[in-house]
Amino acid sequence: MDNNLINALEANWISLLVSAVILGVLYVLAKKRVGFGTRVLIALGLGLGAGLLFNGFQLDTEGVSTIGKIYVNFIRMLVIPLVFVLVINSIISITNLSYLRKLSVKTIGWFLGTTGIAAVIGLIVAVSMNPGAGLDAAPSSDFVAREVPSFFQVILDQVPSNLFNDAAEGRVVPVLIFALFIAVAIVKVGAKKQEAVQPVKAFVSSATEIMHQVVKFVLRFTPYGVYALIAVMAAKYGWETLEPLAMLILVSYVALALHFVLVFGGLVSFVAKVNPIKFFRKAYPTVAVAFTTRSSFATLPINLEVITKRLRVSPKIASFVAPLGASMNFNGCGGVWPAVVSVFVAEVFGISLSFTDYILIVLVSVISSIGVAGVPGPASISTTVVLTAIGLPLEGIALVVAVEAIIDMGRTAVNATGTTVTALLVADSEGEFDRESFNRDEEDELELNPV
Repeated sequence: MDNNLINALEANWISLLVSAVILGVLYVLAKKRVGFGTRVLIALGLGLGAGLLFNGFQLDTEGVSTIGKIYVNFIRMLVIPLVFVLVINSIISITNLSYLRKLSVKTIGWFLGTTGIAAVIGLIVAVSMNPGAGLDAAPSSDFVAREVPSFFQVILDQVPSNLFNDAAEGRVVPVLIFALFIAVAIVKVGAKKQEAVQPVKAFVSSATEIMHQVVKFVLRFTPYGVYALIAVMAAKYGWETLEPLAMLILVSYVALALHFVLVFGGLVSFVAKVNPIKFFRKAYPTVAVAFTTRSSFATLPINLEVITKRLRVSPKIASFVAPLGASMNFNGCGGVWPAVVSVFVAEVFGISLSFTDYILIVLVSVISSIGVAGVPGPASISTTVVLTAIGLPLEGIALVVAVEAIIDMGRTAVNATGTTVTALLVADSEGEFDRESFNRDEEDELELNPV
């Protein structure tokens, strides 16, 4: 047998052996009823440490990566059926269509407003910290430019044409729109013939309960999946990759952290009038899963559990806001990131930005965050649109390829948390937030029994 193959197998088995021990530790913690959020946090720390160890000894992480991919596939398995039944169940509980319109306006308004604020924060931090100072303008060799679809193509892509094909391709927005048609039709028909829609309502209600149970089954694997995902990420990107663009990473995370603490914390404190520390503690599972999976859709199942079980928002509001947020709430990807990259690229290529350019960056960031709803890779598309709008070279995007995955973890965490905050704000304004239970509960776990 080839020596290289033997060495590769040995390297893979060593990483798997280390991972097996760590997964065993997480299992023991679950058996001892250690809190879900605590186990996820421990998994993050162990994954980071193991990943740096794997990187230092050049160990193969294909086996560990498979564990993480299995977890992500399980989560993705849930998204389409979960969105479909939850959207229908949410809307058929709202018999007043004007109330539905009001919810839509409030929800989308918060999404767009916070995205605009995120872009402003990204600009201020980037201008203050100069992330592109002293860098070479030579783009990464593995960069492949993303093609920006036309406005009309984006619209067309969101219109359902074949539900089964859309579901098979993981296109959530068309499925969501189809679910809206079904739900509104049930409300309309039910207003005239209640007996005609009763069997459908009973089926949707039953399907919703069943999907919630399936979600609980899958979410029990979260600490193990989080460990594997963060370990592979840490093993892939060593210090050599991060060092040249360390300032860009720092600027991005400073901006994301400021938005997270100041904007989300401020809205929770002064609009919803709840303790922000308690809110962030309760929302932590959403943040952790979003950070490791780098997918708002993959975070949707646990976000729904967090919003309803820990934040005490009514399922009616959560089932409406959460799927919509996973599709179009891009505080991190569409707000902070395009703003930071715009300043970074301008500095690297020696281009001065005017105050008018800054205003344009914010406006285009908000507008593009609407246009990329449901488009794969929304951060890349939004950034391309913003750079094009202010006349900056698109080659600049190639400079950030090496570290974008690292930054995407923080971006997705902010996106998902923004949806959680919006659900709380909308619920509070509509009297669908159980403030007493929120304040009373100290240890309101997600009722996930250990695996």
